[in-house]
Parts: sequence; structure tokens; C-alpha cells
Amino acid sequence: MIDIPFILNFLWMCAKAAGLLGFVSISVMFLIWLERKVSAHIQSRLGPMIVGWHGCFQTIADTIKLLLKENIVTKEADKLTFWFAPLVVFVASFLPFVAIPFGRNLIARDLNLGLLYILAVSSLGVIGIFMAGWGSGNKYSLLGGMRTAAQIISYEIPLVLSILTVVMMAGSLSMTKIIEAQKGMWFIVYQPIAFLVYFISAIAEVNRAPFDIAEAESELVAGFHTEYSGMKFAMFFLAEYTNMFVVSAIAAALFLGGWQGPFLPGAAWFLLKVYFLIFVMMWVRWTFPRLRVDQLMHFAWKFLLPLAFLNILVTALVMVIKR
Repeated sequence: MIDIPFILNFLWMCAKAAGLLGFVSISVMFLIWLERKVSAHIQSRLGPMIVGWHGCFQTIADTIKLLLKENIVTKEADKLTFWFAPLVVFVASFLPFVAIPFGRNLIARDLNLGLLYILAVSSLGVIGIFMAGWGSGNKYSLLGGMRTAAQIISYEIPLVLSILTVVMMAGSLSMTKIIEAQKGMWFIVYQPIAFLVYFISAIAEVNRAPFDIAEAESELVAGFHTEYSGMKFAMFFLAEYTNMFVVSAIAAALFLGGWQGPFLPGAAWFLLKVYFLIFVMMWVRWTFPRLRVDQLMHFAWKFLLPLAFLNILVTALVMVIKR
């Protein structure tokens, strides 16, 4: 016997997934173009100008080029691991969209443990990156994968600790309830240190400069994706910009009031906040030089981690005193 409600629910979930995938694809194409223009203006040059108005169709042209490129697998590669790595990285970057609230009722699934879910599934990306490094059969790729694992594990700890202060204040792990708890005042006003720790750690989590030691061109050719070409390489690129959107969306929801704001619709406010934070990431990338490996690790363990613990302690003391 056919279960009609189950089929309808399944089709509705597929429609949501297709809609989110379409949004992610368009957003990534826009962000790649935006980064090229931002970096060009910071460096006093034009950036893409030929394909479309101000090069607005350049990313589409690049996508077509990558689709037509041959997918090369080196003789030394572990073929199964090599093939699956880009898929794991992209899926890990896409899954958090299930619990990201774009508006008051604009969320794929409002989970009670939405924040915990996002942190759990987004952390899976490091497995795919390590798979790419290991499966490539290239020592530079392997070094890039190992650096990524060390970096993400290191910066994941202060990132989660900075989020804990928001959870303490909101009393919930639901993304929607955390945003609703900021009706009177955004949490960035009460938690500026937590926001800074989170944002710095998030930049390191997505392997963006000045924390991009996993793909340091001067040392590792291109890092963990050195041996990738065609659409496999494009999937790593797609995952990087998707991860930028995810970490910025989390910051907008936890610290900047999510969809809250005057005059404009909630979804518009949410996207404005997210794209502003992404712009800041791009600004940082083209302003500061890359850190050395030892500097990067010392910064995480000797500065951000104690600062995050201290912030939790102060937050807890203030909450107890106010009771």
C-alpha cells in the first residue's frame, strides 16, 4: 500500500533541497565575481571587465570551462578516495542549510538542536579535505590535508566556546529562538569578544587568508587540491564559498539579530548581514599576509582559547549576579 503522506513529504523535502542547491549555486557565482572585484579595487586594478557588465558573467564562463576540462586522476592516486573527497567536502558545506533561518518562517527545518546540528555536520568537511590530500598520492597534497586537519581542530575549540556564551544567554540551541532572544538588543552588544573570537576562528575554519596554510601556493603548490582538475576542482571551490556563507550566516543569526531590522523584509536583512560579513572576510584576505604554521597554532592555543574561556567565565558571573 502506498503511503501518500510520506511520498508528499519526501517530494516537499526534495523541492526544498533543490531550492537550496539553486540558491547556493547562484550565491557562489556572485561571491566569486564579488571577490575578484573587491580584490581588484583593493589592489587598484579593474578585475574582470569583458564577459558581461563589469565581468558579471565571468564566473559562468569559468564554470563552462571547468565542465569541459578533462578530469585527470594520477597514477599514484587512491582512486576511490580521490573521487569521493570533493563530494564529501561539498555535502558537508551544504548540509548546514537545513537549519539556517533566512527569515521568520523561512527555514528548511527548525530543529531544537539546530545550532548543534550545524556545528556537527559542518565539521565533516575536514574529513573530505584529508581524503583529498591522502588520496592524491602527492606529498604536497598530503601535507596540505594534514595542515588542514590540525588547523580546523585547533580553531574549532575557541569557535565553539565563543558560541557557548550566546547559548547561555538565549537558553536554547534552536537558531530561531536565539534570533528571537535578540528582539531588544543584538548579542554582539553584550558579546563583542565572543563575536571577534568566533569570526577570527571562522576565517581559519574555512581556510581563508591569512589562515590559508592548507593551500599555501609558495610552499605546497596548491595544497590538498593540487592534483584536481575540472569539476572536481570546481566542487572544492564551490564548497569554500558555501562555507563562507554558512559561517557568516551563523554569525548573523547568533550575534547580529538574524532577520531582525526595520523597513526591509526579514530575509533581506539576513542576507545583507551575511554578505557584509563575507565582504569583511574578503577585505581581510586581501589586506593581511599569510601566517606561518607556528604563528597560526600559537594564536589559536595561546590567545583565542584562553580569551574564549575567560569570556565564558565573565558571562557566567554576570548572569549569576543579575539573577
